[in-house]
Amino acid sequence: MKSLFIDCNQQLAPVFAHVHRADDPPIAINATPFTSADLPGLLAGYTICLDDHSYLPTEQIAQCPGLRHVVFLGTGAASYMDIRALRELGVTVHTIKGYGDTAVAEHTMALIFACARDIARMDREVRAGTWQPAEGLQLAGKTLSIIGLGGIGREVARIAKGIGMKVIAWSRTPRPEADAAGVSMVDLDTLLACADIVSLHLALNEETRGLLSAERLARIKPGAILVNTARGALVDEQALIAALASGRLRHAGLDVFHAEPLARDHPLARLENVTVTAHAAFRTAEASETLIRRVIDIVRSIIAGAPQPA
Repeated sequence: MKSLFIDCNQQLAPVFAHVHRADDPPIAINATPFTSADLPGLLAGYTICLDDHSYLPTEQIAQCPGLRHVVFLGTGAASYMDIRALRELGVTVHTIKGYGDTAVAEHTMALIFACARDIARMDREVRAGTWQPAEGLQLAGKTLSIIGLGGIGREVARIAKGIGMKVIAWSRTPRPEADAAGVSMVDLDTLLACADIVSLHLALNEETRGLLSAERLARIKPGAILVNTARGALVDEQALIAALASGRLRHAGLDVFHAEPLARDHPLARLENVTVTAHAAFRTAEASETLIRRVIDIVRSIIAGAPQPA
C-alpha cells in the first residue's frame, strides 16, 4: 500500500521529518499547491491519503479507484469531506482525537482574553495613530458557558476556574466527572441565558450542524462574548453577523469558519468587534508532534491489516 501526504505545509514538514522513524512505513510528501480538480491525478496509485486540512470533494474522490483510506489530521474531517459518501465509495476516513486538547484550550482562553479586553482592535488603532484606551470586561466572577465538555472543554474549564470564573456546561453526552471538576451541568437554554462568554467545543456532525441557530443566538444574554475554536458550521453565520453588527453580542473570537481561508472581504473580517485567527488553535510544536506520530501509527496499522476503530 502506498501512502501520500497530500498537503504537507512548511510548518508540518520539519515536524514530519523529525517524527518519522527509519522503521516507519514510507510516506510520500506533496508540498505543491493543488486544486480539487488535481486530486485524481495526485492520488493515482495511492491507497492511503494523509490530509491536513484540504477539501476532498466526493466527485473527485470517486475518480480515485485505488484510494481506500483517508487519514485526516484532526477531528473535523466532516468540514472537509462527506464522510458517509466516501464510505459508500469504499474509502474509510480516520480521524485523530485528543492530541491537542491543551493547545486548543490555551488558544480558546487567549481569544477570551483578547475579546474581553478588545486587544486586537486597540492594537490596530495604536498602530494607525489612534490612542483610545478601551474599557474591558473583567473575567473574574463572570460566567463561562461551555458547549461540549469533552477533553478540550474540560481543559478550558480548568483554566477558567483558575482565574476565578464560574463555569457551567452543556454536553450531548452525560459527564459525571463534571461535579468533581466544579462544573455545573445545565440545559442549553439556561446555559445561553446565563452566559457572559459562550465557548464552543463540539464535533461537527448532522446533529450539531447549525446548533447555534438564529433562535438560540437570540437567547444569549445581551453583551456576551462568543468564542469558537471548534467548527464554523456549528453556528448560523448570517445570524452571528447580524448579532455582532447590532451589538447584541459584544464580541466574537473565531478560529474556524464556514469556508477557509476566510476571504478578506468577508463580513466577519470587516467587523471591528470580531477577533479572528487562522484555524491555528491546535498548532503548537507539542501538539503537532503528537499528531504526526499518531498519523504515522495509523498508516502502519492499516498496512499491517490491524482492525481500525469505527
